[in-house]
Amino acid sequence: RDRSKKKDKTEEDSPDAFYSYFGTFDKSSHPLVYSENYNISAWGLEKLHPFDSCKYRNVFNFLVQGDHIKPKKTIQPKNMPTQEQLLFVHKKEYIESLKSSYNVACITEVPFCAILPNFLVKSRVLNPFLYATSGSILAGKVAIEKGIAINLGGGYHHCCSYQGGGFCAYADITLSLRFLRKYHPDYKKVMIIDLDAHQGNGHERDKLESDDHHLFILDVYNPDIYPNDSKAKKAIDLPVLVKSGTDDKVYLKKLGTALEKAFEIFTPDVIFYNAGTDILENDPLGLLDVTGEGIIKRDQMVFNEAINRKIPIVMLLSGGYQKTTAHIIASSIINLDKQFGILGEKS
Repeated sequence: RDRSKKKDKTEEDSPDAFYSYFGTFDKSSHPLVYSENYNISAWGLEKLHPFDSCKYRNVFNFLVQGDHIKPKKTIQPKNMPTQEQLLFVHKKEYIESLKSSYNVACITEVPFCAILPNFLVKSRVLNPFLYATSGSILAGKVAIEKGIAINLGGGYHHCCSYQGGGFCAYADITLSLRFLRKYHPDYKKVMIIDLDAHQGNGHERDKLESDDHHLFILDVYNPDIYPNDSKAKKAIDLPVLVKSGTDDKVYLKKLGTALEKAFEIFTPDVIFYNAGTDILENDPLGLLDVTGEGIIKRDQMVFNEAINRKIPIVMLLSGGYQKTTAHIIASSIINLDKQFGILGEKS
């Protein structure tokens, strides 16, 4: 009887069993991970936040309507992470703190959450974060199988194991890379390329907490804005500061130099690319002046490095606070397909 229990546990803990809990895919699947459950909807109250809470749906719809992808060939996360899976990275005290609607309101910067019963906050706000976190975990597996994975959500780079903030409730980047290392130990050396306008203090604090010498962080961010986390900055291997008002020419030149330097210093087994679009001109929080065309060029530069070097890459959408960003993200994915054929057969 005891042997039977051991065998069952081993089977449950196999890489295939672990990842199939989150979702399945095959050779014909697009390397796109998405669920309708990513989108936050709370009776219209979500519109009080500058974040376009349905940008994930909008990106997906742009791709479908342009006949660039087939919905049935998109990889869909089918379950949220369990408590046990979250505790692989998160402190129990932090997960317990999310049972307070006030705490969730502070983390998501959506004040109305504080007055809602917690069961509603969980179903309407936290569950979408959890589904997108599942998408990020699954995307790690997709990337090593297909070479490329794009989760149309996630990138919660302000959340670490013990605290959230900045509209980031779960540490999906750390969860994904650590599960990948656990179930596929050959992918030990990880590079995070964080190009959201804000400093990625969540995964940086996780790196400090675990003293992770196999993680290299390239963070290109605006030092004039949130979070300005001095402690987390110690974890950045290659910081690149882009001050308010930085335009395409300056941004792309700095990025090109940084990418070249990063790969001279470190050779990763896998790349996690945090592709925030809050660098877009007129973004009220990012305060940079990069155009939509600049974002498309930026993404192409990053993918060019990964594909030419044959390094699997996981792209996460992260921040982006304008209604126009969804179309830019879709246009960038279409361009990546045009340049590198990332979406595969459309039929």
